[in-house]
Amino acid sequence: MGLQCGIVGLPNVGKSTLFSAISSNKAEAANYPFCTIEPNVGVVTVPDDRLDILKQLINPQKVVPTIVEFVDIAGLVKGASQGAGLGNKFLANIREVDAIIHVVRCFEDDNIVHVEGRVNPVSDKEIIDFELQLKDLESVEKKLQKFERAAKAGDAKARQMVGIMHQYKTALEAGKSARTVQGLDPDAKFEAIGDLFLLTDKPVIYVANVDETSIQSGTNQYVEQLKTAIADENAQVIVICAAVEAQISEIEDVEERQMFLEEYGLVESGLTQLIRASYALLNLITYFTAGVKEVRAWTIQKGWKAPAAAGVIHTDFERGFIRAEVIKFADYQQYKTEAACKEAGKMGVEGKEYTVIDGDIMHFRFNV
Repeated sequence: MGLQCGIVGLPNVGKSTLFSAISSNKAEAANYPFCTIEPNVGVVTVPDDRLDILKQLINPQKVVPTIVEFVDIAGLVKGASQGAGLGNKFLANIREVDAIIHVVRCFEDDNIVHVEGRVNPVSDKEIIDFELQLKDLESVEKKLQKFERAAKAGDAKARQMVGIMHQYKTALEAGKSARTVQGLDPDAKFEAIGDLFLLTDKPVIYVANVDETSIQSGTNQYVEQLKTAIADENAQVIVICAAVEAQISEIEDVEERQMFLEEYGLVESGLTQLIRASYALLNLITYFTAGVKEVRAWTIQKGWKAPAAAGVIHTDFERGFIRAEVIKFADYQQYKTEAACKEAGKMGVEGKEYTVIDGDIMHFRFNV
């Protein structure tokens, strides 16, 4: 399954610089709004030390990591929900992603123009939120009218949907995002808004883009303001210096890259943190298939049963699923080979009700 994250934010907050750092494609980081009109899509591999360990143990012909797609969506501005700055086009691009990476400017630089004329991360966040909320409100009101007509005609199910839609309408009118509406039955929620793909119902990670000095301390006054502003959102703030990330992305030598990170007091790059946070945000885990021809990582939702996990490889695997042979990663690392794991009784034979665990090494048996 693919994972696609949309990078959003006001113009000149560092979105395109960050995108350039995390993608082999280079988005134009120009110093004016709307330099990136069509969304740029970059594919990056998910860092996973377990793949390196399996590679050393098995020496396969190839190693295939799992991937994340990042979409660099052009800078939104005030009035985007009404079409300002080609806003409707950009909002449509956001609707297609799984999660939102909201980049907020938390640095001062007189050489980089701020579209609002000042550095204020809280205000910047509110501008984006407001535009997305307005667009969602428009969608909710249209759907609500449809349910209200059906409810007046005596449709009991529609009456239930009216109640749910009013919860969303009330929240959005109060300047709150759709994701703040909690406690709904998942099936009823999907029936009410599943086809709307509400922008503010998508999970979000905030990226505080700071200067080089602040990346060493891990914070500054603007980062703290942003954290306070989102305290009730149950959202994560990742502190990144996009300019530093761009430099890191140019370093190919592993040891040289590690030395560069250490100069800034970093254990790992901001990109690695961002990818891991994106996975956690969408409740994703990784399992592996491992053999001499190929070691491959596969992405699934946490809680999936073995047949569904097999279906990620091929739909025939799910339809004809018989059983799964499973080795825990720690056991494989200890015993070194599949044969040794099996001899030690560390290979489990699991049926259709087995829930896949992150790091499982799996081999599926199925009927064609």
